[in-house]
Amino acid sequence: MNGSMNKYIEEAESVLLHTYNRFPVVFDHGKGVRLYDTDGKEYLDFCAGIAVFALGYGNEEYNNALKAQIDKLIHCSNLFYSVPAVNAAKELTKAAGMDRVFFTNSGAEAIEGAIKAARKYAYTRDGNTDHEIIAMNNSFHGRTMGALSVTGNKKYREPFYPMIGNIEYADFNDLDSVLNKVTGKTCAIIMETIQGEGGIYPAEPEFLKGIRKLCDEKDILLILDEIQCGMGRSGSMFAYEAYGISPDIVTVAKAVGCGVPVGAFMMTQKVADMSLVPGDHGTTYGGNPLVTAAVCEVLRQFREKDILLNVRETGEYLYGKLDEVAARYDFITAHRGRGLIQGLVFDNDKMPAGEVCKRAVSNGLIIITAGSNVIRFIPPLVITKEDVDEMIGILVRSIEND
Repeated sequence: MNGSMNKYIEEAESVLLHTYNRFPVVFDHGKGVRLYDTDGKEYLDFCAGIAVFALGYGNEEYNNALKAQIDKLIHCSNLFYSVPAVNAAKELTKAAGMDRVFFTNSGAEAIEGAIKAARKYAYTRDGNTDHEIIAMNNSFHGRTMGALSVTGNKKYREPFYPMIGNIEYADFNDLDSVLNKVTGKTCAIIMETIQGEGGIYPAEPEFLKGIRKLCDEKDILLILDEIQCGMGRSGSMFAYEAYGISPDIVTVAKAVGCGVPVGAFMMTQKVADMSLVPGDHGTTYGGNPLVTAAVCEVLRQFREKDILLNVRETGEYLYGKLDEVAARYDFITAHRGRGLIQGLVFDNDKMPAGEVCKRAVSNGLIIITAGSNVIRFIPPLVITKEDVDEMIGILVRSIEND
């Protein structure tokens, strides 16, 4: 690292709140599936800004769509309508099989809105204010107070107690565990369709279908968090499509805007009719013309460039290559995931996953952990098989510390 990058890092550490243990790299620009630091070094990116940059860096059509909207109108507030917001709402709800959408600035805000909508739905139904939500152990939904409250990992919650109340935690992929938590006060069940930060755990079909059946029988709302696993990452536009079920409320963010700060929570008309009304919820920036223009362009490229086909084909190739790596080392104990959201589980006592990620960055590959012992692979959705081969080569060198 030369002096200029060191200087940027020192300046950052003197003014930024230290809430991240960052890699010692200062990125300057990107092109396709590659990033370049301020020294000009190239990195193959298998992180995509944590599952954000689905279309890759320097996407000319995406950039031009945002530039055109900047020249027209960036913001006008939700007291008025805008054409990009209307078009984005139509396209996104159609893609998700939902009826109504509220645009937010982030995934955590989408979770907050989903929680409020679920509680308001139950309040409208019976007038009570003591409803309960069942969340999953090992889950991650965000770092705002409501999102933390439904995050099933005590280490994230404990320093910030008390959380919002009436949250119960059940075990993911254990239907009996969920059934044991259900009471007459249960108004919603929230989960990731594929747990991301918790270690790349897809929902088992019998589990998710059983939850859907339970919710239908008891008028409980099913909230699916597709912030990381949605928008094509699993091989279908939304991961729940592969299970043949649909949620009552779904949250999205990350790749829905491919870099601009935008998220959303969507719901069925039934939920909309019984939940949020004027005065119940709002946002200053959410869904402004700039970010919704980005959503429109992202969805257009997904349609016209057949992004999902590439995810399925390249994801299958990646799965085979990662299986080969897992079979090569006894300290890799499992391989999970689907599409372009996959993880290798490491025995940290023999080979720490975090150390492999550090070596990889030094070797020009961006990979990150999920939890403490899983390396996750969440690249841009436009990667090729050649990119996979290159990544595997760098990964093996990083494991063997060559």
